[in-house]
Amino acid sequence: MPRMLYLMRHAETLFNLQCKIQGWCDSPLTKRGIEQAKAAGRMLRDNEIIPTHAYCSTAERCSDTLEITCTEAYGKPLPYERLKGLRECGFGQFEGKDECLNPRPPYGDFFVPYGGESDEEVEHRILATLTELMERPGHESVLAVSHAGACLHFFMNCSRHEGVTPTAFSNCMLFVYEYLRGEFVARDFLVPDLAHLEREGMPTQIRPAPKGIG
Repeated sequence: MPRMLYLMRHAETLFNLQCKIQGWCDSPLTKRGIEQAKAAGRMLRDNEIIPTHAYCSTAERCSDTLEITCTEAYGKPLPYERLKGLRECGFGQFEGKDECLNPRPPYGDFFVPYGGESDEEVEHRILATLTELMERPGHESVLAVSHAGACLHFFMNCSRHEGVTPTAFSNCMLFVYEYLRGEFVARDFLVPDLAHLEREGMPTQIRPAPKGIG
């Protein structure tokens, strides 16, 4: 029987609102981000997703998202482990700078001269981390909270996705994978109901999936 991986992007942060590059640096969840994480918890509960184990990156925006989501879904936070391998792409000297300075992906080796990671390094790190997790004893259903770039790198380059392509992308989006004999296969995508959090003058929460994601 395949094991299940539920890979979630963190909730909205201050840097998301300010359109700042946010890799290994961190910023807090916004009030709307907290409500997004709660909506993600209701999504897990409604879809009867009950993980046997939980993980997140070392960024506080991910651990906060995980704690809020699980408390909403199950009435209490689940025990979890923070892992550097689930971190966002490292952008080096571009960390905290305006998003307009970000080149269009794929980045290749663009950030390496500035102390950041190459696409290949990110892909290897994410795949190695998630494979090691899914091979741990008793890990039949794993919830892992990570980042936009990490989640997209994993989907596009480290898994099979035969005809399964997201049409939308948002904070707290959930990528659903089956894991069997060392291979990840994308099976579904879940987006929490965020309509009640839309506000005039605020960034749209659910956007079309990035070009090239399929």
